[in-house]
Amino acid sequence: MSLRDDARELQGELAVLRRALHREPEIGLHLPRTQEKVLAALDGLPLEISTGGSLSSVTAVLRGGGAPGGPVVLLRGDMDALPVTERTGAEFASRIAGAMHACGHDLHTAGLVGAARLLADRREGLPGDVVFMFQPGEEGWDGAGHMVEEGVLEAAGRPVDAAYGLHVSSSSYPTGVFASRPGPLMAASAGLHVRVVGAGGHGSRPHDSLDPIQAACEMVTALQTMVTRRFDVFDPVVVTVGTFHAGTRRNIIPDDAAFEATVRTFSPAAAERIAEVSVRLCQDIATAHGLTAEVDFVPEYPVTVNDGAEHDFLADTVREAFGEERFQAMADPITGSEDFSRVLDRVPGAFVFLGADATGDPETAPTNHSPLAAFDDAVLSDGAALLAELAVRRLDRLAEEAPCAPTT
Repeated sequence: MSLRDDARELQGELAVLRRALHREPEIGLHLPRTQEKVLAALDGLPLEISTGGSLSSVTAVLRGGGAPGGPVVLLRGDMDALPVTERTGAEFASRIAGAMHACGHDLHTAGLVGAARLLADRREGLPGDVVFMFQPGEEGWDGAGHMVEEGVLEAAGRPVDAAYGLHVSSSSYPTGVFASRPGPLMAASAGLHVRVVGAGGHGSRPHDSLDPIQAACEMVTALQTMVTRRFDVFDPVVVTVGTFHAGTRRNIIPDDAAFEATVRTFSPAAAERIAEVSVRLCQDIATAHGLTAEVDFVPEYPVTVNDGAEHDFLADTVREAFGEERFQAMADPITGSEDFSRVLDRVPGAFVFLGADATGDPETAPTNHSPLAAFDDAVLSDGAALLAELAVRRLDRLAEEAPCAPTT
């Protein structure tokens, strides 16, 4: 039987696991209940399993049947949820107040378990090893960075040769369609944190105070103008202010005002420049109004870049294993960010999206991160099958490309 056929046999079990994860979402780096479910799902497989020190990660190594020292492929699935209150009304909706798998990481986790099951059944035929990276903290906690620091890329005893990851989408793509592109796939991210310090007073006498709200509002507007006037439209930059906090009552001018923005870029040059000019802009506006501004620009994730050859290998694998119509070439990258970029910064590999719309109309469906985001767990078997196919085919190719030992 093919990997797809075997994966279909696992579909029911994977859906049960996915829904169990969905009912008990956990946020951040420490996911004890999620880790427990993953360990239970992997129990009995011929895996070398270790757990993280600074986070609730699970790393599992499957040793192939070839000679020791063969190639190594890494497959990744992130496990954490979001601080979102679910409003889908699903029978298996989140039971944890203020937490939801609104980005589909429960499908990623279950799918990676499926890939481990599929590959374990084919262990003797693998000419190398597979590392399964079950990662917490993708949603702003840099869980991939923590796992890299703790040695996930050397978990097999030698460096990983290629790495692959998959992300479901509740909208944008038809259910079951894989989508990717070579080169930059997702943006780099950074945080801009601003506190404007003035002098508070009575709202009826603003001339006796130094109003931080007015200056902070001017900064928010100026940041948007700066992006359109100081940066090349063909090397895009996105700045979005997501929080703004100031004051206690309408007739009181507060001492300070604070806001935070997310910043997205696609090149090191743009990232370096926005870090400089955004800080200077906010400080100069504050000075112009007789106030001060405490400004921090905090880099987060780098650009997620698909290696060109690895992307082509992934696209060919989808077309051969699932059919030509199941792969969609993306014309442009997206401005979301991913900490799988930490892995792809060090290892050639590729990242791919999988349509999982549960509404029947991906153009109008609620997007990832929405409290209404709904994912079709019917895609679980194909997600697991693709990850397993990538590992099998890449190990075979790496083994074929390995230099032969000298003869005597």
